[in-house]
Amino acid sequence: MKIVLTGGGTGGHLFPLIAVVKKIKDKVGPEAQFLYVGSGIPLEREVMEREEIPVQNIAAGKLRRYFSLQNFIDLFKIPWGVLQSLWILFRFMPDAIFSKGGYAAVPIVIAAWIYRIPVLIHESDAAAGLANRICGKLAKRVALAYPSAEKYFDSKKVALVGNPVRETILDGNKEAALAQFDFTTSKPVILVLGGSQGAQVINDAVVKILPQALRKVQIIHQTGQKNYENVLHKAAEYGIKAGREGYIAKPFLNDEDLKNSLAACSLVISRAGANSIAEIAAYEKPAILVPLDIAANDHQRINAYDISRIGGAFVLEESNLGQNMLLEKVEKLLDDNQLAQSMGQKLKTFYHPNADEVIANGIIEMIR
Repeated sequence: MKIVLTGGGTGGHLFPLIAVVKKIKDKVGPEAQFLYVGSGIPLEREVMEREEIPVQNIAAGKLRRYFSLQNFIDLFKIPWGVLQSLWILFRFMPDAIFSKGGYAAVPIVIAAWIYRIPVLIHESDAAAGLANRICGKLAKRVALAYPSAEKYFDSKKVALVGNPVRETILDGNKEAALAQFDFTTSKPVILVLGGSQGAQVINDAVVKILPQALRKVQIIHQTGQKNYENVLHKAAEYGIKAGREGYIAKPFLNDEDLKNSLAACSLVISRAGANSIAEIAAYEKPAILVPLDIAANDHQRINAYDISRIGGAFVLEESNLGQNMLLEKVEKLLDDNQLAQSMGQKLKTFYHPNADEVIANGIIEMIR
């Protein structure tokens, strides 16, 4: 059984791929062989090599729906990428393709369609990306995380399965986090997540509320690698030293730190990426979501408001992420246990614990 994996080179695409791979391995054993085809982004090779999955790269032209001179250059990359994909698939000759979307997936899905290799795609967001809309026309099956994305695809192909959450961040331990960060049990914990790269606008807003917030709470702050030193410097200007006074700043939270922090926190401030939302939902935590203004297809804002409409989160636009507004939302959730609990319960409806297994079964069924 040979399966080709493909998708955009972000953690949001790669981690669900790995979650499904592990489920397939559990079901099939060493019979299953995998190959990842991507655009050459270093994170792709880093993640796949940890799982001992070989990687091959193709030319991938980004599909922009606005004027850019880069569109003319990228236009020629797509047919070249299709030719490269035809050669890679001819040599590996997979039984199925599993695609997470993103512009790098388009050439490989086109090549698979030419060879009549069945394709299953997964759309994480409430608004389908352009690449997945194209690939969905060529795919045999389409797995969705949000009901609102169904309108972009042929309903006969669609199944609502949710977003796979990596098992390595489940079963967090609250006591382990409190001990690791030298936190007290008498103050609630806020977890701040800006994605693996961090988010400067969230970092700035959080640092500004530190003097008032730390009187009542403790904060674990994932800053992103490139923003880490800047956050430390700005916090110091407010008289806050990271690692003391209930404030922990880290450039990146590994799986162990993340799952324990999620278990320990009473509230999460986060971007509105589909994976982040699914991980917060798995722990049934209330959330303040700050959608990325420049996200493709505006998918983060659509994700956030889909959840807000059922009372599963507060949404703050980047333009409204001022010191007073953020502090007001934080205090409202911490002071109203009933509201916080209700919000966490409603958000949990976006967590599908068997999403990885359902997708794995779908891929295996296409082959057998």
